[in-house]
Amino acid sequence: MRILFLSAANSIHTIRWVNALVERGHEVMLVSKADHKVKGQLIDRQVKITYLPVNGMKGYYLNALFLRKLYRDGCFNVVNAHYASGYGTLARIAGLPNVLLSVWGSDVYDFPYENCLKKRILEKNLDYAGGIASTSRGMAEQTKKFLKRKKSIWITPFGVDLHKFTPVYGGTEERKEFVFGTVKTLAPKYGIGTVIRAFGIFLQGLSEIERQNVRLEIYGDGELRQELMALAEELQLSDKVFFGGWIPNDQVPKVLQGMDVFVIGSEKESESFGVAAVEAMACVLPVVATSVTGFREVVEDGKTGFLVAVGDTEGMARKMLELYGDKSLRETMGKRGRKRMEALYGWDECVEIMEGVYEEMSGERF
Repeated sequence: MRILFLSAANSIHTIRWVNALVERGHEVMLVSKADHKVKGQLIDRQVKITYLPVNGMKGYYLNALFLRKLYRDGCFNVVNAHYASGYGTLARIAGLPNVLLSVWGSDVYDFPYENCLKKRILEKNLDYAGGIASTSRGMAEQTKKFLKRKKSIWITPFGVDLHKFTPVYGGTEERKEFVFGTVKTLAPKYGIGTVIRAFGIFLQGLSEIERQNVRLEIYGDGELRQELMALAEELQLSDKVFFGGWIPNDQVPKVLQGMDVFVIGSEKESESFGVAAVEAMACVLPVVATSVTGFREVVEDGKTGFLVAVGDTEGMARKMLELYGDKSLRETMGKRGRKRMEALYGWDECVEIMEGVYEEMSGERF
């Protein structure tokens, strides 16, 4: 199958999709704006990458003729545009036929509520698409609010590589510290401040001896790094909160394997698919997360982890304390989480689902 994949080349979602598709024998051309250029050799050399000549917001309009010519010369079976706002606009302006439009959380939870013009752009892009893909059922329902007519929406989860994200059973030294952790961009919507505050409250429930052997690890970088470090200092937690910075995706499994409980405090519904929680549960970690769309779908409250209200630092701290004090509960939740990932979110199965959608969109079998 010849696939034109229209998306930001520097997105880990893009990278994983195109790499998986060429590994399964498909021919893939990735088309991206140059200001979304990927750094390093993260994309399989079999993927043909073409960068569009015009950058910035205007590139979603002024690259249309260039993209149209690429499509005509490529004899593609299917076009998959990711992000219904930007690249979805470009696909529509270029007049590409029968586009599969993969929506992301910001497309339907944030973008259309910023102003009436953006809402109209989203509606036009969704109406133009030949079909729509959503990583979660919750986001699919949100997308329907902007549809002017009935249209197919396929659920295409962004799964986890169960061969890489695995538990550690034996063969490692017993850690002296109990580790709560999170792996997320340090941006406002991800609620890292909530996690730090909850951790501070959690520590108040421990004895002085117990506090010596507990810490919070935060991996990721972003605009709030200095502010979050200042918060940890303000709460007198600097010696208990470790900021590990950005790590590449291939190092995430090792980091998760060094944790006991995964905690995440996302504040917006645009967290449309809980990838971070999926990866943690694949590594047999119980999860404490906020009750937003993505986590409500992947975390079974009370079975594979706990869900708390957005911003509820005390509720989060209580669940952290409960898991800290009950090893059997941690192990039970962790094992349930792994089984759930194996049943629903294995990466190979998710890629097969996407291939099936491509076949339906193209009207051909490959």
